[in-house]
Amino acid sequence: MADQALDSIGPDRTEDPVRTGTGGTDPVRTGTGGTDPDRARTSGRDPDRARTGGTREAGDPAPPPRRPGAFLGRQRELKSLHADIERAGLDTLAGRAAGRARVLLIAGRPGSGRTSLAEELARGIADRYPDGVFRVRLTEPGGRPVPLEEAARGLLEELGTAPSPGAGDDELTEAVREALADRRALLLVDDALRAEDVDLLIPDAPGVLVLAVAQGPLTGVSGVRPCTLGGMDAKSAIELLTLHTGEVRVTVDPQAAEAVAEECGGQPAALALVGGWLAARPAASVADAVRHLRAVPEDGAQPPTTRPLARAFRLAYTSLPAPAARILRLLALAPAGRVDAHTASALAGCTVSAARTTLDDFVRLGLLHVAEGGHEVPGCLAGLLRAESEAVDRPAEVQLARARMLERTVRRLQACRAVTEPEGSPARRKLAALPRALRFSSVPEAAAWLSAARPALLASARLAVDDGGLDTLARRLVSALVRALAAHRGTEAAAPDLYGLHHLVLDVAERRGLHRERAAALLNLGDLDARTGRTGQALARYRAALDAGRLAGDAYATGRAMESVGGAHQEREDWQRAADWYGRALAQRQARGEREDEARLYGRLGGVQTYAGRYGEALRSWRAAVAGYRRLGDVPGRARALSELARVQEYAGRPEESLRTCREAVEWARQAGDGRLQAALQLRLADTLDRLGDPSAAQLHRHAAERLLGEASSAYEIRGGSEED
Repeated sequence: MADQALDSIGPDRTEDPVRTGTGGTDPVRTGTGGTDPDRARTSGRDPDRARTGGTREAGDPAPPPRRPGAFLGRQRELKSLHADIERAGLDTLAGRAAGRARVLLIAGRPGSGRTSLAEELARGIADRYPDGVFRVRLTEPGGRPVPLEEAARGLLEELGTAPSPGAGDDELTEAVREALADRRALLLVDDALRAEDVDLLIPDAPGVLVLAVAQGPLTGVSGVRPCTLGGMDAKSAIELLTLHTGEVRVTVDPQAAEAVAEECGGQPAALALVGGWLAARPAASVADAVRHLRAVPEDGAQPPTTRPLARAFRLAYTSLPAPAARILRLLALAPAGRVDAHTASALAGCTVSAARTTLDDFVRLGLLHVAEGGHEVPGCLAGLLRAESEAVDRPAEVQLARARMLERTVRRLQACRAVTEPEGSPARRKLAALPRALRFSSVPEAAAWLSAARPALLASARLAVDDGGLDTLARRLVSALVRALAAHRGTEAAAPDLYGLHHLVLDVAERRGLHRERAAALLNLGDLDARTGRTGQALARYRAALDAGRLAGDAYATGRAMESVGGAHQEREDWQRAADWYGRALAQRQARGEREDEARLYGRLGGVQTYAGRYGEALRSWRAAVAGYRRLGDVPGRARALSELARVQEYAGRPEESLRTCREAVEWARQAGDGRLQAALQLRLADTLDRLGDPSAAQLHRHAAERLLGEASSAYEIRGGSEED
């Protein structure tokens, strides 16, 4: 449905004003469209009934500055955790063999400050772990589990180990444990849902401390020492509130501050929301906040432990103007909970600058957190936002917002890749036509954005494919992401991500019966499997790609699959089958008149025939390859084919013929300007002359090779056509 609805989106509205039904007011600015409490008091109106926004009006006093990274309270819990670290014999008490990493658990509900406590503990003991502090998150802010494969890959990259593309969970987690085995390090596992996922990451290394953060006990992890969080003590809760409101309002009414702490259950997230509500209303008292908070009805469907946070959220949410509240609700659609100005702009259909202002307002209100490359929806609020959206927004509107977001992401990825193209290229001209807010000014800027946004982009691709109603956009998104990753990180470095993305393409192609795309995805996956030594799996994928290519009537995919099947058999040293499949691919290329591919396949065929010891057939194939490159006018290809022909002639016991062919190859390599090939051929000539009993001439050719290579006296070995390819 959303794919069809895209036609109605129209051009990208990156710099267009917002259109809503609010009578022409700017719906994005959360401080407009409402009455400020101090103005209501001067006019004699009841401030409780004033419609207030989330930002300051002109002339209002600025909210008090917040201390970045301030950590309050939890001293008892910190002391307990430090004592657990110092306590000896954790392995003995758990009944395990000595040598396994210690495991501490901070258990608490989202919004209890459990991650902040873990980070504070990590800062305090980081100097004890000289090999570093490593972090891995097992749940996205929206509550969606992070695939263990992705979590392990991210951790391996942080550990400086290149993960193998296509490796399974067991292989990756084993690699994590091995990478940690010889280190004295701290591993922070945040937001764990299942004990088995944590257990798979625990190394057999006494120098490693695993600090897990979860909602409940991890009973499946043996020997874990839990620290359960409740509410903050009253003094710390009031100090946290004071960070937002300033000291004056709390000092003049300490009882009201204590009441706020009690109503919030001592939960840091709830206190931050109430504090943000007060900071946006400099004329409101803490007692006003208590009264408003108590007026919010409790949601009986919520567990008692989450009701204080739900009430604080309702207080902040219902105080927003309707357009700002709509933006906030739609942020629940943000992949992996990551939000930047472009994401918010696309979801709401507003300008990027207006979206950026609104996101900053939400941060001041405690509704968003600042994160790398943008903002993050707090995990404790993601479910509440989703519930609000389901209750208020129409499904068609939500789907359209998601489609706008994906379309914007596609355009950003296209701009990210285009900036790597040469000046004056079609891609750069297309980039120049994009709105300024979508463009990147330099390659480093684009690369930095791609690196910071990579987790959200991968999550966006997974969500788009899982949706099922956005397959057209999902395919475009995956394609754009593959090209951007390859352009900035290189195919080899991006291979682990590309493997997962090709799997997503395969899922969509199988669901929609798109045989051509299915063949392409299988070929790409097969290539990645072949590079990592999974030849059997690669062979199965190539055969499936061959079937899909035949169903699609795609001659290119069919020929490519046959050649790849031959390459897989060659890797397994099954020379007969490899030659058979190369022959099939060659026949198809000849029938289609694809001369360049025909010459290359003659080379691959000659290579496996050489390995099989069928020198007569190999000589015929290499001569055909030489003739093909001659007709094409490909001088470097002709020189390389002649060099291989010379090698086979030598293997076949024809040294004089090999000498003549090798000299011819040297001449063509000289014309091609390939110094390294020319040097390698000179060395081959020297070896042949030695065998023919002419050491003086052999020495001359070796000196010539050394001159070509400079100080490097050893040239690369000329390999068979299959390895060249």
